[in-house]
Amino acid sequence: MSPTSLPAAFHDIAKRVNNWGRWGADDEIGTLNLITEDVVRRAATAIRTGRRVPLALPLHQDGIQTGLIPGRVNPLHTMVQINQEIFGPGTVATSDDAVTMGLQAATHWDALTHVSHSGKIYNGRPADSITPHTRSQFSGIDKATPVVSRGVLLDVARAKGLDRLPGDHAVTPEDLDEAAEFAGVTVRHGDIVLVRTGQMQVCLSGDKHGYGYPSPGLSFRTPEWFHARDVAAVANDTLTFEIFPPEIEDLWLPVHALDLVEMGMLQGQNWNLEELSTACAEEKRYSFLLSAMPEPFIGGTGTPVAPVAVL
Repeated sequence: MSPTSLPAAFHDIAKRVNNWGRWGADDEIGTLNLITEDVVRRAATAIRTGRRVPLALPLHQDGIQTGLIPGRVNPLHTMVQINQEIFGPGTVATSDDAVTMGLQAATHWDALTHVSHSGKIYNGRPADSITPHTRSQFSGIDKATPVVSRGVLLDVARAKGLDRLPGDHAVTPEDLDEAAEFAGVTVRHGDIVLVRTGQMQVCLSGDKHGYGYPSPGLSFRTPEWFHARDVAAVANDTLTFEIFPPEIEDLWLPVHALDLVEMGMLQGQNWNLEELSTACAEEKRYSFLLSAMPEPFIGGTGTPVAPVAVL
């Protein structure tokens, strides 16, 4: 993607949210630097009842991938030994299994190297530092520090009195303000923000194609909102994270580029926020301790994750 292929509006926002050099020329983790020990101690105070809500989709071969994205295969889970007495007859028997899958196939984090633009990845490093043999030399998902912080659910759909946003709805900064006011929360530096559109309901109904397209998602105006509040990471309940098809014709994945490349902010997709939406509404509070540790695949451009919100 050449610099001239992106419109001036994109470059204007990119300049305003750019974090290159903010944490030094050698930095590889971006906004995860905002999750300090003080932030984690403060996050622990969000636990009141101990209610635990899982946010991951199950991993199985009939998963959400439809073949639209080449190589992003649903988990192929096979048994490699079953009740095998490997130390001889009459000894303890073991069963083992193995899996092949796309690292972004289900509930996942995108690493900062998941996308590039204008030949660059986060912190101004060259995009060609990602190779078949070395994978991501810089900012691979293995470099991510422990992702444990205060989580905040911005339930945009519920704030509007809807079960699910329409497929053509781009979630704007104004929508995020409305959801924060509805929740009675102030997003703070180091928070992990979860944005619910309700689109996951389509996936859970079995309509995998309808889940992916058309889909509500984040507007390319939202990175400035997250940057202004020093958010550490953002995840939502859609396949593409941002609205799909895009708001601006032929401007594909601008939010990915702004979040990951310019800001250095992890973003997550395919998070199941339905149970959390219900739990937060029942308890009348929308902040919690969130544990969402990446699997440390060396040089990975993404990773499966099994997040848990603790209320």
